[in-house]
Amino acid sequence: MIAKSLVRFLLFLMLPLSSATWAATASPDAMVQDVTNQVLAILRQDKGIHSGNRQRAESVIQNTVAPHFDFNRMTSLAVGRAWRQADAGQQKALTDAFRTLLVHTYANALVAYRDQTVSFTPSRRGSTGDEVTVHSQVDQPGAKPIAIDYSLAKAQGEWRVFDVAIAGVSLVTNYRTSFAGEVSRGGIDGLIKSLQEKNRQFQAASPGAA
Repeated sequence: MIAKSLVRFLLFLMLPLSSATWAATASPDAMVQDVTNQVLAILRQDKGIHSGNRQRAESVIQNTVAPHFDFNRMTSLAVGRAWRQADAGQQKALTDAFRTLLVHTYANALVAYRDQTVSFTPSRRGSTGDEVTVHSQVDQPGAKPIAIDYSLAKAQGEWRVFDVAIAGVSLVTNYRTSFAGEVSRGGIDGLIKSLQEKNRQFQAASPGAA
């Protein structure tokens, strides 16, 4: 259920902000809501994504969405304690592979969009004020709403997403279980190879893949 939810609903933070200045100065609530409104508008108009063009979806994500996520922090949280066992080169390889995996997953989410809408409730700030959780709810025709919470942290004056929770289940926590299994079987290099293989499978399955 969680895997399907990730594919279907992570799309709601999948579009560019209107400008770098907006990204730096907007509140996290305003940023997420603005991005959400833009993504819904684009998904309704982009015939390529609507027809299942994953390369188009991945291009949008790579060029305009990925810069607003803290993939290094997401990867370290997902890998957990084993992150400290990795050297700098392994950490970079893990981050690059996990980023690519998430881009593939988000591309599937974009092409799976089917007229969902989103509503918001007030955000919750952490004790330091440098972290905040933005609460949203995905409303689906004929189905129960699904809560999606975005965890953001402020770094160098800009809010970046470092986790997403679907119906109370954290993205990074969900991956941490499978990553721990890979590390126990093959160490850090085994996890890197596993992620790279998943990405190769995604690429091979994508229509028009090079």
